[in-house]
Amino acid sequence: MHGRLKTRPDFAFNARRTATGGQLTILLLLLIGELAAFVFLPGADRVFAILIQFSFLIVMVWRLAILRASRTRPPTMPLDEAPRRRYSVIVALYDEAEVLPQLVERLSRIDYPVDLLDGYLALEARDEATIAAARALDLPSWLQVLVVPPGRPSTKPRALNHALSRIKGDFVTIYDAEDDPDPLQLREAAARFAAEDETLACLQAPLRIRGRQGGKKPSPFLDRQFAAEYAALFEIALPALARMGLPFPLGGTSNHFRVSALRAMGGWDAWNVTEDADLGFRVWRRGWRMGVLTRPTYETPPGPLFLWLPQRTRWLKGYMQTIMVHTRTFDGMGWRGWWAVLMTLGAALSAAAVHAFAVSWVMLAFLFAAMAQQPPQTPWTGVAVLTGGAATAVLTTLVGARRAGVPYGWKDMLGAPVYWSLLTLAFGHAFIRLIFEPHRWDKTPHAPDLPANEILPETGALIADSGRTAA
Repeated sequence: MHGRLKTRPDFAFNARRTATGGQLTILLLLLIGELAAFVFLPGADRVFAILIQFSFLIVMVWRLAILRASRTRPPTMPLDEAPRRRYSVIVALYDEAEVLPQLVERLSRIDYPVDLLDGYLALEARDEATIAAARALDLPSWLQVLVVPPGRPSTKPRALNHALSRIKGDFVTIYDAEDDPDPLQLREAAARFAAEDETLACLQAPLRIRGRQGGKKPSPFLDRQFAAEYAALFEIALPALARMGLPFPLGGTSNHFRVSALRAMGGWDAWNVTEDADLGFRVWRRGWRMGVLTRPTYETPPGPLFLWLPQRTRWLKGYMQTIMVHTRTFDGMGWRGWWAVLMTLGAALSAAAVHAFAVSWVMLAFLFAAMAQQPPQTPWTGVAVLTGGAATAVLTTLVGARRAGVPYGWKDMLGAPVYWSLLTLAFGHAFIRLIFEPHRWDKTPHAPDLPANEILPETGALIADSGRTAA
C-alpha cells in the first residue's frame, strides 16, 4: 500500500489558486527548453515525432490491458442481507424547478429502509423558483429541503459541503437533477461497504446514457457518441482500474462514500469544477481504496453542440485544475498513483489536444497524394501507430457499449474521429477558460425526459426502458 498523505488536504488540494509560482516556473522552463531544442538541435523534430508515436503506442497497449482487466466484474452482493446502516442522499440543484417533480418521483423509488434514509435537496438561497417548487411538492418523509446560504464560490461542491456538515448517515451518495438511479443501488453499496474493511472509502456506480430530455433539439450523432463514450469509461476503464487497485476520477454523480472518510478529507474542493475527479485521487493519497458497483444510474445526454460543448469544456478545465493541484506535492501518491493520473486525466487531455490535428494530418496527406496521383509521403510508422490507437479506442468503446446496452454500429465507428475532433475544440475553450475564468461553473440545463415512445424514433433506439440493465 502506498504511503499516507502527510500534507493537510485543505492546504495542498484546493483549486482556488490554479498554479503555484514553482509550477509556472517549471512550465516556462519546459517551454523554453522545447523551443530551444527545435532551434539549435538538428533532428529535434524527428525525436519529438518519435516520442509522440511512442506515447500513442503506450496508450494503445494500456487500452488493451484495461479491456482485459475489465472482464472481471464486481462481486454480486446478497442484497437481502444488507446491513442496517443509516444512508444519506444529497442532491445539489440550481435552476431545476422544471425537472424537480421527475427527480423526486425517482428518488421515492429508492429501495432502502425508510427509517434509515436521510436525504437533502441542497438549493441555493438565490434560487427562489426551485425552492418554491420543492416546498410545493409532496416529498418522501426522509427527504427535506436544505437552503444553502450565499457564499463563494457558487458551485455544486460548495453546496455538497454544506449538506455534508448536516447529514446523519454512515454512508452518503450524491445524485444529479437528471438522474434515475437503480432502486437497489444503495443496498448494493451498503452490502459492499459491510463486506470490506474500512480502507474501502468510495464506490462508483456506472452511469449509462439513454433517451433525451424534452425541449431540446434532437442531436442523434452527439447523443450516440456521448452514450458510447460513457460506456467506455464506466463499463471498461473504471472497473479495470478498480480491479487493478488503482485510483480513478469519479463520475459527477452516484459516488458512494463512508461519511467518516469524506469528512476526514474535508469534503469536496469547492473551487474545482470537476470536484469528482479531484476527490478520487485524494481518496488514494489517504491510503484508502475505491471500487465500482453493478447497479447503474441512468442519465440523458446533454444535447446539441451548444450544450455539449460547455459541459465538455468544464470537464477538461477541471482535469487541468486537478492535475495542477495534485502536482503541488508528491506525498502519498506513489508511482502507481501517478501512473493512474497519467493514464486517465493526462491521456484524456493529451488526446483532446491533438485529436483534430492528427485526423487532419492523415486526411490531408492522403488527399494531397491522391491529387498528385502518387503514394502518400506520410511516414507509415506514424500512420500505423495512429490507426492502431484509433482501432483500440473504437474496440474499447464497442465492448463498453455492448455491456451498457447502448447502440454502437459501424456508422458510429466511422463517425468517431469527427466526435474526437470536437474534443479538440473543447480543449481549446477549456485552456482559455482556465486562464480567464478558472472557477466559472458551466451548468447544463435539464428538462424532464421524453416518454419512451417519443425517444426511440429520434435518437436511433437509445435505451428508453429504465428497468433495462446490461447483460
